[in-house]
Amino acid sequence: MRTLKLRIQYLGTRYHGWQVQPGRPTIQGHLEEALAGILDHPVRVAGAGRTDAGVHARGQVASLTTESRVPLRGVLLGANGALPEDIRILSVEEAPRGFHARHHALSKDYAYRFSSAAVLSPFLSPTVEAVRGALDVERMRQAALHFLGEHDFSAFCGPESRARGAVRRVSDSSVEREDDGIWIYRVSANGFLQHMVRTMAGTLLLVGKGKLDPGSIPKILASRDRMRAGPTAGARGLTLEKVHYREEA
Repeated sequence: MRTLKLRIQYLGTRYHGWQVQPGRPTIQGHLEEALAGILDHPVRVAGAGRTDAGVHARGQVASLTTESRVPLRGVLLGANGALPEDIRILSVEEAPRGFHARHHALSKDYAYRFSSAAVLSPFLSPTVEAVRGALDVERMRQAALHFLGEHDFSAFCGPESRARGAVRRVSDSSVEREDDGIWIYRVSANGFLQHMVRTMAGTLLLVGKGKLDPGSIPKILASRDRMRAGPTAGARGLTLEKVHYREEA
């Protein structure tokens, strides 16, 4: 039995998220269908992150087991030939027996891209959230620092995630300019809850618009009250950038 590790990129615009859903196009669904055709048996692919509908990935990682002896290059080229053009497997490699993309992930990096430019290029709009009105980015930077460290993020996720435990450790939370008119909120943590990054981003955007004080973030965290945080920002701005493992390939 072989364990394969896949590195994947996709634009999530046309899909109902990562996880298989009957009757709906998903990233996992397309991957499993394409890989089953190459490996000649049903395939179950485990992803490191279950991205929501409309969310993208530059560095998603997935794993699967197979008894097929198809060479790695054959799996890579064959699967990509069967996948839609907005989903691509970047690499396929042999992984240690028992490797699981989600269970063995140490941390993940996400990025939320946004712009308040009067006109946003159509080449950027699929992956950048357009924001109306001016933003005070310095205030957003100040607020973002309050997310660093270990906190209960109940105020920044849905009820299902809260029921399973909402304590996470954030190692990076920063706002920087990526390109002319494009800003990016970067956040890294040992795990993420459903809608967590988008709610953090939505809260920071309120700070940038002057509707929330940067120093209010610790109080919102302590409250564990979802109603006190900002709205869930749009999915298009969010990208899973990288998944970290103990031994990086």
